[in-house]
Amino acid sequence: QVQLVESGGGLVQAGGSLRLSCATSSSILSINAMGVGWYRQAPGKQRELVAGITTGGSTNYADSVKGRFTVSRDNAKNTVYLQMNNLKPEDTAVYYCNAELVRGQLRYNYWGLGTQVTVSS
Repeated sequence: QVQLVESGGGLVQAGGSLRLSCATSSSILSINAMGVGWYRQAPGKQRELVAGITTGGSTNYADSVKGRFTVSRDNAKNTVYLQMNNLKPEDTAVYYCNAELVRGQLRYNYWGLGTQVTVSS
């Protein structure tokens, strides 16, 4: 069973930065082969897509984080990152990594357990 492992959350003051990381728990199946999305869920709100990156490196962002967040991947380290700058209190949420593996007509979807990001004002 492949799992995604996130790290890098924490408590930061408004205007600060954090970098989240996401990798697979498997030494056989690398995140390099997967499209990845970073989602977040704040208390009482629906989970929302924050940023995504394809296996080819194309990226997309929610309007609320454009210019502040950057998603990237380091294939040598089998890791996807979410660099978050100029954090705001409204960015406070649990952040989840989601990855999709496509094999022919089959799609496999994986979620991490989430990492808490808290931004104080």
